[in-house]
Amino acid sequence: MTSSIFSLLPPILAIIMVLITKRVLLSLGIGIVSAAFLLAIDAADGFGAVAAESLSIIWTSFSSIFYAEGELNTWYVYILLFIVLLGMITAFILVSGGSRAFGEWALSKVKTRKGAQVMTAIFGILIFIDDYFNSLAVGQVSRPITDRHRVSRAKLAYLIDSTAAPVCVVSPVSSWGAYIVAAIATILADNEITGFTAFSAYLGTIPMNFYVWVTLAIVFIIAIRQTDFGPMRVHEQRAIETGEVFDPEKPIPGEVKQDLPVNQRGTVADLILPIIGLVIGTVGAMIWTGYQTAGTADIFAVFENTDVALSLLVGGLVGLAVTLILFFIHAGKKNVQGKTAIPVILEGIKSMLPAVYILVFAWIIAALIGKLQTGEYLAAVVEDLNISVGLLPVIIFIIAGIMAFATGSSWGSFGILLPIAGEIASATSVEILIPTFAAVLAGSVLGDHSSPISDTTILSSTGAASNHLDHFATQLPYVLVAGVISALGFLVLGLTGSTVLGLLTCAVLLIVLLFILPKPIQTKQNAIEQ
Repeated sequence: MTSSIFSLLPPILAIIMVLITKRVLLSLGIGIVSAAFLLAIDAADGFGAVAAESLSIIWTSFSSIFYAEGELNTWYVYILLFIVLLGMITAFILVSGGSRAFGEWALSKVKTRKGAQVMTAIFGILIFIDDYFNSLAVGQVSRPITDRHRVSRAKLAYLIDSTAAPVCVVSPVSSWGAYIVAAIATILADNEITGFTAFSAYLGTIPMNFYVWVTLAIVFIIAIRQTDFGPMRVHEQRAIETGEVFDPEKPIPGEVKQDLPVNQRGTVADLILPIIGLVIGTVGAMIWTGYQTAGTADIFAVFENTDVALSLLVGGLVGLAVTLILFFIHAGKKNVQGKTAIPVILEGIKSMLPAVYILVFAWIIAALIGKLQTGEYLAAVVEDLNISVGLLPVIIFIIAGIMAFATGSSWGSFGILLPIAGEIASATSVEILIPTFAAVLAGSVLGDHSSPISDTTILSSTGAASNHLDHFATQLPYVLVAGVISALGFLVLGLTGSTVLGLLTCAVLLIVLLFILPKPIQTKQNAIEQ
């Protein structure tokens, strides 16, 4: 069943069930069971043996998230702890009055819904160090502002998600850039390609990564024009007309539900200082862990060797420490009651549990899909296609998108398809190497961006405190539009060999999009300034 068409069944089944049932954990659970069953068929005979083996596979995959190879699995555990810490920080910021004060301050500075959305997009671009950190930190800063301007949480999640991985993949000074450069270096060495260095090859992919530039362009077009289409328009209409930025009947990760007492004397510093602590702690730890491993101060080597999960945990602890200090300063002034600290901590943890559950299930199904070698099967399809060199970039872009969508992992698609792109280019024409690398990177981000089982999709909805399925459903039409435009750009790039013509194609199609977008949403009373 491994590395065959049957390996596509679990991700397809999980995604279809999500669309039908609207229940994420149930759908992921069905995908997990089906993947374990397929793996067990190869390892056991008879229904009883297959059932027992399936349960063993599921348990092994679950337990390995926390404990693997005789030691703590720090990558997953530290990320989960960071999410929980962020829930605590959010709850304390709320109780200390930081969210209220920042929202009031923002209303005097950011006066329109357009400004709130553009500001969020700019924050997302500026925080380019890591997509996990981007997804969660930008949401903390932007949510009070977008809530006050009646921007739906689904829209906020889209803005966050569209400026997380898409920005990180073209940022040399990021965990993504360092990983990609290291991967390309190995490919160049294995194929004895000496025409350029790994770093120059990576830099060459940046202008060709059409999906990134099209996605960012659509973000600003949508924000500035104040227009939406598909399910997003329904969410925005409700937010504008009623002030309900999310559906209260649906589970919202990261949203503190209990009515905790809010300090009316809180200041903007009660929100800004914890976020500053979070940023300094995370970035500082990334630089330190990277330097310790690399043994050099070279910035690219540092980010190639940084421990992202540990850095997030350190940043979370620093942010929580700052938050607690501010809380107890208010307690000393009798602005809040110190005894509420324990209920606040518990409520903060509780608010993040839905995200933790979904993330754990997503990691399990991703691991099982990896064992089924779904990616390898799709990669073999690419190699078996006897296609023209000029069509290679667009074909690889599409295959990378399908692979990342099915597996929920852009990095997994990088690891599988980048070497294949290198082999094909070395066997045909080295001139197609950079365009195919760019197609792999762009397609992988597209698939990751649109997949409901992607960890960045989950964390973006968590950072925005948006229902996960709402985020997936509302973002998908935007991703598909950007994907179609990008695919046509890659087609032109492959046929002409011109990056300029590829970019020009995307620009012309974006202009066409401007003319066919629906009109801005208007309220019945026209009371909300667009």
